[in-house]
Amino acid sequence: MATETPSAPSVAPVPGTALSGTALTTEVCRDADRFGELAPAWNALHRRSRTATPFQSHAWLHSWWLSYGVRGRLRVVLVRRGAEEGDDSGQLVAAAALMLVRRPFPVLVQLGGGISDFSDVLLDDDRAPEAAEALAKALAGIAHTAVVDLREVRPGAAAEQLYACWDGPRERLTDSVCLELPAVPMDDLLGRLARARAQRARAKLRKLDALGIEEHLVPVDEVSAAVGRLLALHRRQWQGRGVTPEHLSVRFSEHLTRSVRAMVEGGEARLTEFSLAGELVASDLTLMSGQLEGGYLYGADPALRERKVDVATMLLRHGVRQINASDRTTLSMLRGDESYKHHWRPDTVRNQRLLLARGHLAPFLRVHAARAVGRDRAAAIVKRVRRGGGEKG
Repeated sequence: MATETPSAPSVAPVPGTALSGTALTTEVCRDADRFGELAPAWNALHRRSRTATPFQSHAWLHSWWLSYGVRGRLRVVLVRRGAEEGDDSGQLVAAAALMLVRRPFPVLVQLGGGISDFSDVLLDDDRAPEAAEALAKALAGIAHTAVVDLREVRPGAAAEQLYACWDGPRERLTDSVCLELPAVPMDDLLGRLARARAQRARAKLRKLDALGIEEHLVPVDEVSAAVGRLLALHRRQWQGRGVTPEHLSVRFSEHLTRSVRAMVEGGEARLTEFSLAGELVASDLTLMSGQLEGGYLYGADPALRERKVDVATMLLRHGVRQINASDRTTLSMLRGDESYKHHWRPDTVRNQRLLLARGHLAPFLRVHAARAVGRDRAAAIVKRVRRGGGEKG
């Protein structure tokens, strides 16, 4: 568990920005326990931030810090309205959950790391312009020696407003590919396919119906045990086939168990188990926010492959049914350009990487951007060489 040094104040004004008597005050939280206490205000802001994804929920970010954070590196920037300096009673209108790393020079990165498909800041939709401006000034106040590196930012995300009002050097790079489908009935998705492919998909759906696979939405009090069953199925599913190592780690299991329970309780996650003849054969974790939902992780008994069950089609139909019962508009397949996702003719969306720095750090920003581009090119070459094996990373 990550904890902060006792000598560091849990919440401190950002130099030059948290001025008494102003409409907005800005502070930085450096303490994990204090970050945990922000849950009610953070959740309210998350609901008021239209473009926020599930990976900006308080449950996900705070749990991630407890599993992956590094002592003394937490930097949660907060912007409040109607509060005096040192007073946390004002309404939270902007927030950015960051961590200081050194690679090889100081960089501020967002919490969530490689296990999060999207990252962003939070802005109250009703006060986005002024909140973004205040957040930018606060970030500049704590980034006097560090480059700010915001990865996996969706087009239209709140971080774009932060980027637009940044007063200093900045760079916009491309990041991961994501594939997305509209929230329409299954028949409409089948209508997007070529006739022969649509016929094959309907045959797969009929087979699922004939087998009588049953779906069970896991209630909050069963989440912890169900996460364990999901990870066990996931391990069996990928055994000998290139599983993502982190998915087998203790810290990932602890993070998922802790965060998913809170997210299910808050309507930000759905855990579904699939049974055949009374035996558990598959499990799926879907994460949700105001506009989108996406299947984050699933596990399936290898016996389903032997029975020629198309697990991806089964999970997609379940997701389509659920999202059409909600007000969400986007069914995201999250990061990854795997060929099986293209069977449904999804829209391709490219995430962004936004780099920000103070004027005197312009050379470091350019070096950091060049290193990022070089790593991406190397990774693309490796991916082409290994294409066809293993799960998405």
